[in-house]
Amino acid sequence: MTEARIEALGDSALLITLGERIDAQLNARAVALAERLNAASLPGVGDVAPAYASVCLRYDPVAWSGAGNAGPFAAIAARLRELLQDEIAGGPVVADATSIDIAVCYGGEFGPDLQHVAAHAKLDADEVVARHCTGDYRVAMLGFAPGFPYLLGLDTALHTPRRDSPRVRVPAGSVAIGGAQTGIYPHALPGGWQIIGRTPLTLFDSTRTAPALLAPGQRVRFRAIRPAQFASGAA
Repeated sequence: MTEARIEALGDSALLITLGERIDAQLNARAVALAERLNAASLPGVGDVAPAYASVCLRYDPVAWSGAGNAGPFAAIAARLRELLQDEIAGGPVVADATSIDIAVCYGGEFGPDLQHVAAHAKLDADEVVARHCTGDYRVAMLGFAPGFPYLLGLDTALHTPRRDSPRVRVPAGSVAIGGAQTGIYPHALPGGWQIIGRTPLTLFDSTRTAPALLAPGQRVRFRAIRPAQFASGAA
C-alpha cells in the first residue's frame, strides 16, 4: 500500500492522495477514508469529497489555529496522518453498499451514439445494450457537475473514446460512455461523451434532503425500457 500524500489546496482545503490510477480497490479505499473522516467529526471540517484515488477536505483554519505552535494546515495534517495510520493498520472498512436500479431507454433519439459505440466495439446495438445492462457498477465519485456520477465497472468491450467534437447541449438524464467510464448527465449540459441512452430519473434536485440521487460507493444497475415507459416516467 503506497503512502498517502497530504497537500494544501489554498488556506482552507487539502487533498489526500492515495494513488495515481483508476482502480476499483484504490477507489474503495478513498471512499472508505472519506467515510472514516466524516465519522471522526473533526473540528471545522465542512466537506469531505472522495474522488477516484484521493479525498478533498475543506476546513475552517480558525478551528485549527490554536493547535500548538503549528499553523492550521500542519495541525490538521498531523491529525489526518494519525487517522491514516489507523486505516493502514485495520484496512479500509466498506459497509455493504446500497444499490439502485436505473431505467434507461437506449438508442434512437435517446441514444444517438449507440450505433457508433456498437461499430467501435464490433458488436450489434442489442449486444451493447445487453452488456451495458449486465455490468455491476459502483459510483466512484461525483464530479464535473452537481450529481454527475462516474461509474466503475464498464465492460472493457464497450470502452469508447470521447467524441472529437463535444455537443453544446446534452439532455438531462443522458447515459453515456467516455473512455473506460460510464456516467449520467444530471442536467442539460455541454459534453463530449458517447450518448447511448437516457433515464427519466432526476439525478440532482436541490430541493431534496439529499440533492444527489447517487453517492460515492453506491452500486448501480441499468435496465432497458421502451420509449413509452420513458414517457410515463418509469423508475
